Amino acid sequence: MRGPGMTGPDGSEQSVKTHDFVQPRPYAIAGLLAAAFALSGCGQPASQAAAPTPPPVTVAQPVKRTVTDWDEYTGRFEAVEEVQVRPRVGGFVNSVEFQDGAIVHQGDLLYVIDPRPFEAVAEQADGQLSDARAKVELAKRELDRGLNLVQTSAVSEQVVDQRRQALQAAHAAETQAEGALKAARLNIEFTHVTAPLTGRVSRHLVSPGNLVQGSDTGTSTLLTSIVSLDPIYIYFDMDETTFIKYSRLWFEGRRPSSRDTANPVQVTLAGETKPSHDGAINFLDNRLDVSTGTLRSRAVVKNTDLSILPGQFGRVRLIGSAPYEALLVPDVAVATDQSRKIVFVVKPDDTVEARPVVLGPLDDGLRVIREGLKPEDRVIVNGIQRARVGAKVAPSAAQAPAGAKAGDKS
Repeated sequence: MRGPGMTGPDGSEQSVKTHDFVQPRPYAIAGLLAAAFALSGCGQPASQAAAPTPPPVTVAQPVKRTVTDWDEYTGRFEAVEEVQVRPRVGGFVNSVEFQDGAIVHQGDLLYVIDPRPFEAVAEQADGQLSDARAKVELAKRELDRGLNLVQTSAVSEQVVDQRRQALQAAHAAETQAEGALKAARLNIEFTHVTAPLTGRVSRHLVSPGNLVQGSDTGTSTLLTSIVSLDPIYIYFDMDETTFIKYSRLWFEGRRPSSRDTANPVQVTLAGETKPSHDGAINFLDNRLDVSTGTLRSRAVVKNTDLSILPGQFGRVRLIGSAPYEALLVPDVAVATDQSRKIVFVVKPDDTVEARPVVLGPLDDGLRVIREGLKPEDRVIVNGIQRARVGAKVAPSAAQAPAGAKAGDKS
């Protein structure tokens, strides 16, 4: 190109070569900068993400020991003896001699009924007895005279027989008078109502000054009631399936029958976490209840501290099997997967496996595992929430499974 107005020294025009300069664009600059950074980073290793460490868990081998299964039932306590205290004679109540709800002993005085009418009857019967005895003495003397006179024929044999019969009648009248006097004295004794057994008395139902009816036919006035406390019964119902299981064990000789053996029971009261009272079976009913399909059973329980009252509920544990060798793990190691129970086992390569198991009862804080485990398995007992099936963990051995007893073999 020739630029205008460009002349040489001699005034002639000269051709001058000019260059078109291209202005750089912003995205081109950015690309150059990226390339520069890439080049500057050549030769340096790329940083890699740190691998996660396996979560720590605590493992333990199952405890192996001899256990016995116990079946549990809900029962209600009832008194061994219960008596309704009623008067045997009627009259006005003079006094109440016991404190409501107290422990009374056999023979303790409970009520006093006005004895004066019965004392008067006793005095009358005493007089009648004295009269009868006097007639007996008279009849004896007359018979003796008759026996002497009959020898001289002063009196006939008929007179002697009549006097002998009169003496027998006098003796009979004396016996009747003695019986009437004893009955009158018994009525005086019955005015003092005493405790027929040792136990806890209820409240008094009749206050002093009231008239009570007395009878030996059950129509007399109810004064109070007494229940015995030591020992005490607990009744519970056994389902038909369990009864058949016990019968099968008895036929096989692996468990004694409760009909002829006082099989032991353990009782847990409301609010308790472990059994607090011991007892033994002493009754099984002779047939199943057709409406419930259960067998009424009863155990007698020691109640030396008198802490159990009739009417309370309790949980009854009854021996349910012969002793057998079992594997046990802490109950916290058992998880639920929908309808099945599982435990998490750490395999030799430290990966986690979910193992389905069949559970048995609790035994001293440990859960019996009937199926699914081996003695050498490492079971996760702490840190289950950190374990993932198929993932690795960092296991550490537990000191001893919770609830294990001295002498347990792992």
